[in-house]
Formats: sequence, structure tokens, C-alpha cells
Amino acid sequence: MRIPTIIESFLKRPHARLDPARDWLAMLTLSAILFASIIVWNAWAFNTVASGGVIGVPVTGSTPVFSRSTLDAIHAIFTARAAEEAKYQTGVYTYADPSQ
Repeated sequence: MRIPTIIESFLKRPHARLDPARDWLAMLTLSAILFASIIVWNAWAFNTVASGGVIGVPVTGSTPVFSRSTLDAIHAIFTARAAEEAKYQTGVYTYADPSQ
């Protein structure tokens, strides 16, 4: 894999001396700046959302996801399940518990 010329010029500087303390200081400084910027971004995002704002483009209008007929069908399913549960509780159905 070939290293781009711009990066290669920084890596192979004949007049540059190795200085681990400088390199570590630069890395830690950049890490601290990055960490601080992440904290600021998260604080801003939390404050925006907590105050009721929207991050990004606000939605102007939306169509309903469910139609009334779909919701009625779901309601009918749960009503039928409740009726079946009532049959177990009133004694119409008997349940043999294998653990007893």
C-alpha cells in the first residue's frame, strides 16, 4: 500500500528529531480537545432535546402510519384473546397442571 506524498513528507523529515515527550504531549492535547468537543456536543444536543427542540430538519407533516381498519382488527384479536382467557378463569376450560 502506497502512503500519499503529503503524509510521507511529514513522516520522513530529515531535519526533524525524535522527541517522544513532544509527540505524547501533542497526542494528549488533541485527545483532550476531541474529548472536550464531544462533551460540548452532547451537552448541546441534550439541552436542545430536553427543551423540546429537534436536532436536524424538523418534520413538517406526516401521514398516519396505521389506518382505522388495521387498529380495529388488532382490537378484535385482543378481544378474542380476552374472551379465551375468561373461559379459563370461569372454568369453562380446564387446565391440567403437570407440575401438580
